Amino acid sequence: METYPSIFNDVMGPVMRGPSSSHCAASLRIGRIGRDLMGGVIKNILVEFDPDGSLATTHKSQGSDMGLFGGFLGWEAYDERLPEAERYIEMAGIHVDIVIAAIAARHPNTYKITLHNNEESRSLTAISTGGGMIEIIEIDGAKVSMAGDYFETLVYVEAAADIGNFLSSSFTSGTVIFHEGAVPFFEIKSQRFPSDSLLQEWMQLPNVCCIKRIHPVLPVLSSPNMSVPFITCEEMMAYNEGKNLELWQLAVHYEAARGNIGHEEVMDKMRGIVQIMRSSIYSGLQGTQYDDRILGAQSVQFKEKKAKKKLVEGEALNTIIMYVSAMMEVKSSMGVIVAAPTAGSCGALPGAVIGVGDAMKIKEDEVVKAMMAAAVIGVFIAAHATFAAEVGGCQAECGSGSGMAAAAITYLAGGSLHQSIAAASVALQNSLGMICDPIANRVEAPCLGKNVMAATNALSCANMALADYNHLIPLDEVIDAMDKVGHSIPHTLRCTNLGGLSVTKAAKALEEKLNATPQFFKSC
Repeated sequence: METYPSIFNDVMGPVMRGPSSSHCAASLRIGRIGRDLMGGVIKNILVEFDPDGSLATTHKSQGSDMGLFGGFLGWEAYDERLPEAERYIEMAGIHVDIVIAAIAARHPNTYKITLHNNEESRSLTAISTGGGMIEIIEIDGAKVSMAGDYFETLVYVEAAADIGNFLSSSFTSGTVIFHEGAVPFFEIKSQRFPSDSLLQEWMQLPNVCCIKRIHPVLPVLSSPNMSVPFITCEEMMAYNEGKNLELWQLAVHYEAARGNIGHEEVMDKMRGIVQIMRSSIYSGLQGTQYDDRILGAQSVQFKEKKAKKKLVEGEALNTIIMYVSAMMEVKSSMGVIVAAPTAGSCGALPGAVIGVGDAMKIKEDEVVKAMMAAAVIGVFIAAHATFAAEVGGCQAECGSGSGMAAAAITYLAGGSLHQSIAAASVALQNSLGMICDPIANRVEAPCLGKNVMAATNALSCANMALADYNHLIPLDEVIDAMDKVGHSIPHTLRCTNLGGLSVTKAAKALEEKLNATPQFFKSC
């Protein structure tokens, strides 16, 4: 079944704290769904990670534990209490056991969770698919597919009771699906919950034993009859025949159709995203402090050297490097950032686009439009490849950010639609095969350098496209190649802390030093 990513679900978001969207934001969303499954009352939790997955070695240091705890407590991904989530979950009287066990996980980011309270026990299995996106794939032994983009009502029955038609007829706004798990249940996907009176009526039906309400965790909801005007670059160009829309306008058309929202609302949402990005960058340039990290505030030094003209000249280039660094430092100090497309690559896109905008003194409205242009490139990547480094290496994160930024910069410089597409294609071509090998199991280095490389690659590719360099390979074909290359990268080089720079003598010494005096997600 073809998927239709949302710009504000899959590409430009979530707004969050933590080193990794695949770990922190995704796990928080999984935890919130688990909390709803238990009606908000949890006493004991067992979390299992497969030894062959990425989470077995990274769940603590990259924030999966922190995110889960916050989710079980019902928090948002940007909650200021997240660095101390472990303390708060203990204060709430919730006991959590995290074990590494052979759970036959087919995805590297698999969470198997069992929850208990004094009245009941429930289980769920979920995967983090990249950029904070998730899928619940099993509940109480039944295969499901929940992405957090619907209001989900689960009607548990004692047997395979024939009440599906009644549920459908009494609540016509939802799609009813029957699941035969350990305890059978009907799943109702809708854009709002059934009324309390209707739920009470259902509870009186024979064989109905309980009803669970699971809130959406994504900002843009889906609908059963959802449609989009295009889902590939080739389809977009065909859609644009006779319309002569710019890339940012095509992005607005896509998201308005995908989310059933107005064009102005789409632009307002993106304007809010850009404001958060800008605020994060400027905050980083003031200097950041945090105990559990391996790099200090590099951007402050860069700003000082730039002001004293101690750097090789190049206003746009140096502004980009400075802004990328500032954004990455805010992320690493548990400040609020936008995962665009991921937290690990959160510096490349805004650093490049806002950096060029500031260097060229471009109006904010044009920067917002440029971000929309970037976002539709991200839609194509999300639909046909991945943003998860655990699945596709760092080409999926920094590489994607670079391709998106290249299209945006080309727009800011007055380039055409075709030139923006060409820039994105070349930037992605240059990124194929990039591995993910964080030093000391922290999402800081070589992540910072790779974000800078991604952003500066975007600038170079934008200029190449503006000079009408031939990109040769159509964007859709590059994305397809990117997906295939990502699956070819060895498991040890896909954010597992098992290869590349992660296993050098110096990296292991840093990791040992940090682990000797644990500061995981504690305020300094």
